[in-house]
Amino acid sequence: MGPIRRSKSKKKAEQPTTSLVTPPLPQPQLSDWWHDFSKRFHGSLSKSTDSQTFESMFKMSMKTFDYISSLVKEDIIAKTPNFMDLNGIPLCLYDVVATALRRLGSGDSLAIVGTSLNLNQTTVAQITKLFVDTLEFRGICHIRWPESESEMEAVKSKLEKIAGLPNCCGAIDTSHVMMCLSTADRSTQLWCDREKNQTVTFQVIADADLRFRDLVGGWPGCMTDERIHKKSTFFKFCKNGERLNGKRKVFSEGNEIEEYIVGNSGFRLLPWLMTPYRGNKLCDSEVRFNQMVMKTQMVAQRALGKLKQNWKIIQGVMWRPDKDRLPVIILACCILHNILIDMEDEVQEKLVFSHRHDLDYRPAVCHLDDDKKGVALREKITLHLSGGSKP
Repeated sequence: MGPIRRSKSKKKAEQPTTSLVTPPLPQPQLSDWWHDFSKRFHGSLSKSTDSQTFESMFKMSMKTFDYISSLVKEDIIAKTPNFMDLNGIPLCLYDVVATALRRLGSGDSLAIVGTSLNLNQTTVAQITKLFVDTLEFRGICHIRWPESESEMEAVKSKLEKIAGLPNCCGAIDTSHVMMCLSTADRSTQLWCDREKNQTVTFQVIADADLRFRDLVGGWPGCMTDERIHKKSTFFKFCKNGERLNGKRKVFSEGNEIEEYIVGNSGFRLLPWLMTPYRGNKLCDSEVRFNQMVMKTQMVAQRALGKLKQNWKIIQGVMWRPDKDRLPVIILACCILHNILIDMEDEVQEKLVFSHRHDLDYRPAVCHLDDDKKGVALREKITLHLSGGSKP
């Protein structure tokens, strides 16, 4: 995973070495915890204590909620300042997790979330910060590059089934989190993107399951897709031969295709990043290649659409946010996004998501010259796909 930009460094303990799935807590029973929480939220218990109401509020199963609680349990219990609601009733671990998920999932203001849950808005802010910081540390294992050849081969196989691109390892795209900054903020222009919106930009690489495999966030809106990619750790790894350096796909006549990812025209063509051919006079094989790239790259768009529709705090316009906190909020939402996939959440499987994540944004275009090695790889792939080389 690429670094999450934060202007204020934060000293952290050594990252945990636990496996992806940690031992779960005893699953909270709807008859106790959810009964009290839903009473606080709904006021009436007549129709609010069933699992369907829980699922409609959090867009996840109780099993996934329980797993998330197990991830943050140790730190939250150790650090919680005895949170209470407005009636002086102490909040349990599940109350804290539910409040944070409600804030991140609804995108509502602190005041609205506080009113709906009978909490002071300062309490909502404190809970959200504690949860996000804890998830950043405990849940980072859910965003990782494939660690073995067999795992990478499985990723490639699923991506090839989408459009037929051989040896493709992922799809890259960027998205924006919109803000409304104070007129007194002298850095306002820095955060203006190509559509003149004040935004923070983040970049993801997704696989065919819409899982984020790499993430870099926190860049000002003025940064182009190409510049963000060039500053990412992923770019440096690839340039130094430390990533996308795995098994090549060998075809007849000595044609070998290296590992790569695909992106749209906002990125520069590189030896490890395939982008569409440009121009109006393309031959049939080039047109076909473009169609396959765009169809495969759609997984990144769909992943970002699902991310923002589940975690609406980064979908709407944030009113004068702390820009230093936005990167870790984006990271937390991306971790939660991957957890829902890793847990194979049955509630999520019933939902329908749009692939649109940046509404009313025109396609970005990179005006830099194509890398020569990138041109050579693209031509090899195009040649193979046109039948010039047979496996």
